[in-house]
Amino acid sequence: MKRLLAPLLALLCLLSAGCAARSRPVTRTGFALNTAISVTLYDSRDSAIADGALALCASYEAVFSRTDPESELSRLNAGALEEVSPELAAVIAQALSYARLSGGAFDPTMGALADLWDFSAADPAVPDPGDVAQALRGTGYAGVTVRGNRVDFPQGCRLDLGAIAKGYIADRVRDYLVGQGVASAVIDLGGNLYCLGVKPGGEPFRVGIQYPYRDRNEVIAAIDASDVSVVTSGVYERCFEAEGVLYHHILDSATGYPVQNSLLAVTVIAPDSLTADALSTACFALGLERGMALIDSLDGVHALFITDDFALHPSAGLEESCRLELLS
Repeated sequence: MKRLLAPLLALLCLLSAGCAARSRPVTRTGFALNTAISVTLYDSRDSAIADGALALCASYEAVFSRTDPESELSRLNAGALEEVSPELAAVIAQALSYARLSGGAFDPTMGALADLWDFSAADPAVPDPGDVAQALRGTGYAGVTVRGNRVDFPQGCRLDLGAIAKGYIADRVRDYLVGQGVASAVIDLGGNLYCLGVKPGGEPFRVGIQYPYRDRNEVIAAIDASDVSVVTSGVYERCFEAEGVLYHHILDSATGYPVQNSLLAVTVIAPDSLTADALSTACFALGLERGMALIDSLDGVHALFITDDFALHPSAGLEESCRLELLS
């Protein structure tokens, strides 16, 4: 349902002479999960650890990719599997829990609609209304069941885990790094950020949030991040314009068309990346009032909503917990 490229990593450590005087961080970059990814280690010079983190990301393509016909998810959608791996079953179950939590605003059964819209195409176009209506008839999270490693859903339904899988993967990369003795690192899976520990010197990482519709180097706000994930869903990264109308990739589970509300972006800060990933989509689809109510009902989770007048709306406690700084 989305590719998360919105947050801009603003690591002030990299800009300070004091940090430069210490050992340089180890950074490895690559392309996986249909996006640019990177892992930066601040307390280890072992590049093999960073390479292993990237390899782990790439290995998950074979599980969660919706577009690779050989992936486990694609084979499940095609009816070629009776049982799936424990990891795929667990992520589908988690996706269903967020679907229930959001009253269906987050819906992992919109794979056919995502294929129709195809925002990754060289020349994306508005699909035929009849095709949208037909694809919409195949959606509905209530029809999906997970029992052990068996996943069942109605014919015509196609699962899409694009709004949660990168969060799950970021969490697994975090676990891998911790297991390798790393205590200070940043994982960036196409904008799905996880900040492990603190910067050298003990300060939290400082993460910038992109100013909608501007260059990615321009930030509208900045927050502190330590042992948390920061994920943004916005209208301005994967979109196209047709006949004066902007179409973006966050689809409405009720209409099959892009969500239409007053929001430009929602950034969620949570202790784990799966939670931040799923909630950023869910809260965007819910809109400002209902999305904010959902965030405020959850412990340890914060959010920043940006409306189409470029006003910033922080959730309760965000300014104090994350040292929110407004830069617009």
